[in-house]
Amino acid sequence: MTKISFADYQVSDEIKKALDVLRYETPTEVQSKVIPLAMEKQDLVVKAQTGSGKTASFGIPVNDMIVWEEKKPQALILTPTRELAVQVQEDIKNIGRFKRIKAVAVYGKEPFKKQKDELKQQTHVVVGTPGRVMDHIDRETLDLDQIKYLVIDEADEMLNRGFIDEVEAIIKALPADRVTMVFSATLPKDVENLCHKYMKDPAHVEIESTGVTADTIEHALIEVKDEGKISLLKDVTVVENPDSCMIFCRTKENVDTVYSELDEAGYPVERLHGGLEQDERFAVMEGFKMGKFRYLVATDVAARGIDIDNVNLVINYDVPMEKESYVHRTGRTGRAGNKGQAITFSTPYEGKFLKAIERYIGFDIPAEEAPSQAEVAGAKAAFEEKLSSKRIVKNNKTARINQDIMKLHFNGGKKKKIRAVDFVGTIAKIPGVTAEDIGIINIQDMMSYVDILNGKGSIVLQAMENTTIKGKKLRVSKAIK
Repeated sequence: MTKISFADYQVSDEIKKALDVLRYETPTEVQSKVIPLAMEKQDLVVKAQTGSGKTASFGIPVNDMIVWEEKKPQALILTPTRELAVQVQEDIKNIGRFKRIKAVAVYGKEPFKKQKDELKQQTHVVVGTPGRVMDHIDRETLDLDQIKYLVIDEADEMLNRGFIDEVEAIIKALPADRVTMVFSATLPKDVENLCHKYMKDPAHVEIESTGVTADTIEHALIEVKDEGKISLLKDVTVVENPDSCMIFCRTKENVDTVYSELDEAGYPVERLHGGLEQDERFAVMEGFKMGKFRYLVATDVAARGIDIDNVNLVINYDVPMEKESYVHRTGRTGRAGNKGQAITFSTPYEGKFLKAIERYIGFDIPAEEAPSQAEVAGAKAAFEEKLSSKRIVKNNKTARINQDIMKLHFNGGKKKKIRAVDFVGTIAKIPGVTAEDIGIINIQDMMSYVDILNGKGSIVLQAMENTTIKGKKLRVSKAIK
């Protein structure tokens, strides 16, 4: 059987170019099964675990089918967490970068007005959490008239978080003539009922091959008393010496304790939990993706929505109380076909949680001895050398797709009656620049941002310093972010 590649799909050249830059070469199983059906506008129920590449499986067809000229949103993607909303928005933007697809993320704990202003502009895709999406629908700041595609991502987690009523209310507000795709790691009865009620003869896709957890992950269990956990953690990290490691705790308090201990010991470490401000949470996630530090201590809030291809060690500092959490936590490693390791610390009173996890994943987690002092001493020098060097990020998709893009800032916008077409008309006249070199244009009241593609940013920046737009001289500079 010949292996299919992304080049074989009947998608536009702009999408193919983005997939090429993002180094998407061979589709994963979920992608090869979902993309052709989605391109035929078939309703889908997809059972696939986290880390299987499902965002691209709906992101590629949705981006391809969107009509760029349409001003109103055409796709709505619902996610259970803010972190996942931002992750999915980033993936959609990356895949649709050269088609100039504008994706907006809407979620709670962020100013409503900021999102309202973004939604007033041409928006192709809206990604959001059910509560905030419902707010926008109720306040009539999200126009649903042109929604052709609804994606419900991590449907089982929507259920766990009690969002099912809001999801149903959103579905009822959407046009009946649409394509609906539901993605879920498990298919509880309520999710199945939802599918039967609101979908048109959906095709079922089940990705079975890897079982509940990916077969690229090596699992291990170390028994320890509570008071010995911190020193065990230090010993394990010295011996394993990971390039990149996530340490999961059950509570915010434990995260803070572990973080303080590792920070004091000189580890390049940050923490992530629900008690931090949203901006701080996003900054930490971004820093981890960019390789600014090697160790991230987190609660389950980070077990979904962090998509980093080279986390090679996950440590369950506390055994998770929910069996599904074990799969989501350990699923941060062994992604995209890479090998990964998951080590769980188990105290005597956590036996019942452990048994439930083992029944759920279908195998007993192999027990291991704690590292000996001789092993720790022997590994110390290599560990300290790596600790002082910067982590190399092998596969930061966003950085790659942005490397030939410059975002320009202009000090004029709607108040000066400037429209996107004015920027395109002016910039496309610059020698050596065409309309294809112009990316997403974001016009606000007092300022505008224009993405210049294909490494042409410097030419445009220089030319625009002496060029008027609609007869007006605007100050232009390279945007800070």
